[in-house]
Amino acid sequence: MREKLESRKLVMGNMSMHSKVVKEKVRRQEEQLSTEIRSLLAGGNSLSEAKKRMQDSSRSLAGEKGYGHLKKLAEIIESEATVYVSQVSLLYPVKVVIKKAPEQELESFSSSIKSGVPDGSKPVDQGTLTISGLHLTVIPFTKMSFFTDKKEVQRSSTALGYVAHAVSLIASYLQVPLRYPLRLGGSRSYIRDYSPSIEHSASSTTLDSTTSASTKPVEFPLFVEGQDSTRAAYAVFLLNKDLEQLLNFIGVKSLGPRQVLANLKELTRTILSPEYIDM
Repeated sequence: MREKLESRKLVMGNMSMHSKVVKEKVRRQEEQLSTEIRSLLAGGNSLSEAKKRMQDSSRSLAGEKGYGHLKKLAEIIESEATVYVSQVSLLYPVKVVIKKAPEQELESFSSSIKSGVPDGSKPVDQGTLTISGLHLTVIPFTKMSFFTDKKEVQRSSTALGYVAHAVSLIASYLQVPLRYPLRLGGSRSYIRDYSPSIEHSASSTTLDSTTSASTKPVEFPLFVEGQDSTRAAYAVFLLNKDLEQLLNFIGVKSLGPRQVLANLKELTRTILSPEYIDM
């Protein structure tokens, strides 16, 4: 009888110990589950707040100051730029006239540019370009002497001043900072080169070594009178580079390194074309 009681006590003790172990295990699981529930609640709150912020952002984008508004504003700015460029083209019209002596022209223009006539073939309709009725001639830049026609020099300087002003205006309308900034002064305008040691060494070796070594911008005259003709020729080269920059900005290739007026005409023509306006 006593042995049975002892056996039952032992069984009851084991059951009690097992019960305590199970209770402790359940308690730990409850704590873990409670922690996970709190984590899920916190995650749910964060998700709810993120969703609310996303909805607010969507409403903001669709609102008066959202993406649609910005797109309309950009279209208005582009249309205004087109209007301003059209005024520039009226102020400084670039037109084709009957060609003079070929060796005297800095600018030549032919129908081959648009019609696709291969290089080397003679186009039927050939002429030169003028800006406000003025030609750009090459003689003042290569054969400046005592006998050079002063009126011809002045006309070329005035024409370059017109081009410089037109380029400056169009760049401001398109909000494009020019790689070679201009200092406007009519027929006494200048263009600045911030890397003369690189750019000018390929075009001329007549500048002082102190100029090429300087880190400050160097100004080159867009006129010949009283200036080194090589510096003036380099200024025209930089002016055409500015035109090339603007053409590339609107997705058009330059017509050539010596085509200052042709590039200006192509620039205004493209900006005023329906294809560009509808972009």
